[in-house]
Formats: sequence, structure tokens, C-alpha cells
Amino acid sequence: MIYIIGIAITFFLSFILLTKKGKSVADRILFVWLCVIIVHLILFSIISSNEYLKFPYLLGFEIPLPLLHGPFLFLYTLTLTSEQLAKTKMILHFLPFAIGFISTTPFLILNTKEKILVYQNEGEGFETISTIIFIGIVLSGIAYTILSLRVLANHKKLIKDNFSSIEKINLQWLFRLVLGLSCIWILVFFADDEIIFSSVVLFVAFIGYYGIKQVGVFTNQQVLELSPAIESKELAEPSVVTPEVSKYNKSALSDIQLNALHAKLVQLMNQKKLFLTPELTLTMVAEVLEIHPNTLSQVINTVEQKNFFDYVNTLRIEEFKERIADPENQKYTLLSLAFECGFNSKTSFNRNFKNLTGKSPSEYLRESKTMPD
Repeated sequence: MIYIIGIAITFFLSFILLTKKGKSVADRILFVWLCVIIVHLILFSIISSNEYLKFPYLLGFEIPLPLLHGPFLFLYTLTLTSEQLAKTKMILHFLPFAIGFISTTPFLILNTKEKILVYQNEGEGFETISTIIFIGIVLSGIAYTILSLRVLANHKKLIKDNFSSIEKINLQWLFRLVLGLSCIWILVFFADDEIIFSSVVLFVAFIGYYGIKQVGVFTNQQVLELSPAIESKELAEPSVVTPEVSKYNKSALSDIQLNALHAKLVQLMNQKKLFLTPELTLTMVAEVLEIHPNTLSQVINTVEQKNFFDYVNTLRIEEFKERIADPENQKYTLLSLAFECGFNSKTSFNRNFKNLTGKSPSEYLRESKTMPD
């Protein structure tokens, strides 16, 4: 029954993606991946229920399918983080699957009675091929999990260098998706097929939950189009500023120039308090200072020893601490003051406050005695 539920959920999600208007490359990759999962679940449900006796010609086609999930996860992660990959390089990621499929040819060309006999004897006569493919599946799972996590780490660094609020664009749900698939790879070592494929069903439900909850997957809104205060030109900035480009030439600015620009930045923040803007970006501040965003990034990284995200949120926390110390503000809630200081969610405020001070806002207040308990 659980496999039927998984197939139904996967089919439903595939249908939503298929009918979605303005599909992105990431949407298309996810659609094809979900189709592969449907085929995989159907084949396994037939085999596990002994229905393969009615469809023996399907036996063997499920063997190399696990070699597809790692590449699809990696390519989906790449395209969703706006990183570009040539189509020829995309195809290369599916070579292990092609090799695995070719390796199963000796079994696929058997007649139906021979195929059934091999399955009933747990792969007798094909132990070497089975072992090689199993090792390939495990290595593929490990490699593509690491690659996907690396892409997400680079993405997180990139958005922290350019945005002051990242909750809507940090792809934390995709990080959980990668970890979820990595758990399935771990189960390959210790669990039987039924447990593994039951976890695949849960994984698909996980995709559906976050796909519906997360803007930009099953809707027509893109991940980086969530902040109305940011112009499209600014949204495009992170996708063109690669980690290599943002590693600005250290010799381009002297220490005197760096300190002078930093002084202008401090003055700007003290006077205009740009950090009070919830969706503030590096580009917005650079435009006010009339310098290139990469130059501003160099100033903040070098002098403040912080990325843009941490720099701005540090200023917001300091502003909050000043306001909460004012007796006139004791009539306001912590959250309302946090919003006035530039935070756009309770989670963001609490997390940044704890990271900076080592205490929660309520703990800080109790210790400073600036407000009654």
C-alpha cells in the first residue's frame, strides 16, 4: 500500500510541474527526476509483490536506476542555485547509469523463464555484476551528496555576501532534501529493499511538502524574486558574481583607501541607518556610496572581518539594544522593536541576536534589567 501512496504522490507532483507555466530549467530537471522515481517505485512494487511473474520482461530494468538519483539531485541543486552547467557536462553525469545499464545486458537478453529463475535464486550467476553495480550506486550516492552540499555551501556564502535577509533564499529546505537522500544511501548498507523504498516514499512526500510550502518550486515565482524592494538588476547580481570574481584583487585598494571607504560606510550607516531596510542588499548600499559592489564587499570583509549579512545584522542588533534601553520603548513588544530595527521575522531576529550576544533576547533583557520580566 505504501508504494501505491508513493506512486500517487509522485504522479501528482509531476502533474503539477508539467502543467506549471514558465517552467525553469530546475523545474524540468525535477519533473524528469520525479518521472524516474515513479518508474523506480512501480518496478519495485511489482517485484516485491511477486507480480513480476506476470511481467517478467520488466525484470532487470530497475537495477541501474539508483545511479540516476545522485546526478538528478546534483543538477537540480546546481540549477536552483543559479549556477550554470553546459548541456554536454550534464550528459556526462549520466555515464555511470549508461555503463550500469550496459552491464545488465547479459541478464536483459535472457528469456523470461531464465530471468525468473535468476530472481528466485537471488541473482545466482550474476553476483559479480551485482556487486560492481552496488559499489557504483554507493559511490555515486556519496559523491553526489558531497557535491550537492558543496554547491549549497557556496550558495549560502554568496547570498550572505550580497543580502541582509536570507530566510527566503537560503535554500535550507534543499539542504534538508540532500540530507534526506543521503540517509537513504546509508540505508542501502544496513536495510532491506522494503525499508529503503519505504524511505523513498517518505522522501517524495518530503519533496511535496517543501515544494508546496517553498515559493519557487511548484509555483511560478522564482526563489530570488521574493523581495519586492529589490530590483531585478540587484537580484541578478548573485548569479553573476561567482566566488572567484568576488575574491576581489587585494592589491586594487590600498589600506588608506580601504579605511577611507569604511569611514564613509560607517558615516552612512550612522546617519541614514540603511540597515533598518529589511531587504537591504549589497548593491543598494554600493549605489548610495557610488562604488562597485565588489569594492564594498572588500571593504566590509577586510575591515569589519564580516560578510555583508553579518555586518548589517550586527548593526540591527546594536540598534535594538539601544532602543530597548530607552524607557520610552518599554511599552513595545520585543518583536515590534525588532521589526523596526530591520528584521523581517522572529526567527531571523532570535537567531542573529543569539549568534551575536550568546543569549536569547529575553535572557539579555533579564540580565540587563532594562525591562521587567
